[in-house]
Amino acid sequence: MDIKNLATDMDSIVAQGAIVAAVEKYFAEDANTSDYNQVTTTGKEQMVEKMTGFASAIAQVNGIQLHRTIVDGNVSASEFTFDFLMKDNSRVYWHEIIRRIWNDEGKVVHEEYFNA
Repeated sequence: MDIKNLATDMDSIVAQGAIVAAVEKYFAEDANTSDYNQVTTTGKEQMVEKMTGFASAIAQVNGIQLHRTIVDGNVSASEFTFDFLMKDNSRVYWHEIIRRIWNDEGKVVHEEYFNA
């Protein structure tokens, strides 16, 4: 399993703004997530629901920039900057590291977000 190619493909999908599609394609059914705000998800279905809700609240994408992706064994780390104008006129600006652990089938089993 070439984790570098999988991570690169997943990151390119995210960078295009298709975050839900990236989760649907690359998350294992039993995947879980956690972030620096203590928000967690359990299972692919819950993450798809979370990302669908988030994406539907975006009024405008000001930018999504992938800075770099690093892979070591079955772990990848991707640095992104996300800049969104939300429908409630708030602004979401995240500079974060997304660490993913991949299984032997090429699916993400854990994704964790770190404030960069």
